[in-house]
Amino acid sequence: MIMTVRLLVMDVDGTLTDGRIIIGPDGEALKTFNCKDGYGISHLLPAAGITPMIITGRDSRILEHRAAELHIDELYQGVQDKLPLLHRLTAERGLTPDEVAYIGDDLNDLEAMRFAGVTACPADAVQGIMDIVTYVCRRDGGRGAVREFIEYLIRLNEHR
Repeated sequence: MIMTVRLLVMDVDGTLTDGRIIIGPDGEALKTFNCKDGYGISHLLPAAGITPMIITGRDSRILEHRAAELHIDELYQGVQDKLPLLHRLTAERGLTPDEVAYIGDDLNDLEAMRFAGVTACPADAVQGIMDIVTYVCRRDGGRGAVREFIEYLIRLNEHR
């Protein structure tokens, strides 16, 4: 039986952002996010019954502000090995891999993406990720790829 996607896990740098990190003398100063991605996360996902979650290898106060703005309660930063955390979080929620979608762009996402039932990457992801995903977005990271994948998931769920 094919399950409905209930959880969307997102990477940040290169996925929710274009991967550029501007660092000033006092540390991280700027990341840019796409407003269309934000609308999809804060409005389309809840309406579709899909919970947004972020798992990222970096720590960022900027990301904490953006996640709060988008009503993302599931934010996990500084996670170098994402798969064990993803296993634990899905087990706690009683989710199967088929109910998990994941979007990422680089090799630190690879093992967690192999766990998820539906996967995607931005158009500018590394080849090793493009080779294993369900869906390669037409848009680049930080330029609407997450919104594109959200719309794909909604259509997918409607046909399940």
